[in-house]
Amino acid sequence: MKHWISLMLLAWSSSLFASEFLQLSGAQCTTPAYLHCPDEDCSTDRIINQGAVVEMGTRRTYFLDYPCDLKAGEPVTLILSLHGGGSYGNWQRHYFPLLDVKDKHRLVIATPNSPTRVWTEVDDGYLQNIVETLVEEIGKANVRAFWLVGHSQGGMTSNRLLRTPFFAERVDGWMSLSGGRLGGSPGVPVGWGPPRTAGTPAPTEKEVADMQARFAAMRAMLNQLPEQPFSFVFTTGEREMDDAGLPVQSLWAQQLGCAERAPLGEVSDTKAGYVYDSARQNPSNPSWGGLPGPGVATVAAYRDCADGRVVADVVRLQKGHTEGLEPNVTERLVQFMTAAPGGKIQKLQ
Repeated sequence: MKHWISLMLLAWSSSLFASEFLQLSGAQCTTPAYLHCPDEDCSTDRIINQGAVVEMGTRRTYFLDYPCDLKAGEPVTLILSLHGGGSYGNWQRHYFPLLDVKDKHRLVIATPNSPTRVWTEVDDGYLQNIVETLVEEIGKANVRAFWLVGHSQGGMTSNRLLRTPFFAERVDGWMSLSGGRLGGSPGVPVGWGPPRTAGTPAPTEKEVADMQARFAAMRAMLNQLPEQPFSFVFTTGEREMDDAGLPVQSLWAQQLGCAERAPLGEVSDTKAGYVYDSARQNPSNPSWGGLPGPGVATVAAYRDCADGRVVADVVRLQKGHTEGLEPNVTERLVQFMTAAPGGKIQKLQ
């Protein structure tokens, strides 16, 4: 009898302990995170996986990472992280590996997938549904801040989204990972883009002109500043900029009333990132990106921005467009996010 009572008490206490923590959108929280890549040579079938969490409005899936010991009522930073054109959600999870620091910084990270691998307006409802569902489950009062994060075309899509009513009234910050610099982007070097495999004809004059027109349109949109204020952090590889490098001025920093940009030192990494563009290494193109490896990044931020907002630039030296971010530079970028003010979602009626 005593043995039976002991078993019942153990089961009750285990159930009580388990119920103490939140389970968001039915996503099982594990350590290491679901479908986490190894330190190198992540398999293709893992990279292209589109996640197990179902967005019920569209029945499309996505990845969801959050602290396994997340408690009800705990404040978190909510992040919607968008992959680049031609990419996948799990590649994005490991390109900017927020899943490795989610516990330390109390992050809830949704990483969706575009079925066409290129984001368009067709995807907006799916993205909005993800955000609304998570806010409801976390509790509006507990979303300390909400950030959009995007790599490449995912960054350009973030720039479009935050000009729409839904995101304009919710976004506290945008982090552009080689996805354009708001208020003045650097130029790109000659030959920027995916390398052409051996035997592929050189681009025609029309193809070159079309690419230049796309870059010009992107740069023009980045100089058309949104009305709603938010923090903005830009990171890029040194090799994906032309010789003029990163502009010193930022129209966005000026609009937020910031003082001049000040250097904040360097971040060094001895460990490589997880992923890279494995399909475009023979031949490779330095501006597009090579194999992952150790790195050094320079960090600078504009001072005294209005309401404590953050505007910062991070340049990864001797890196191109597609080498995954290393752990220490990832940590530094997250520190910018968590230091910036939030609260837009909390104030929604």
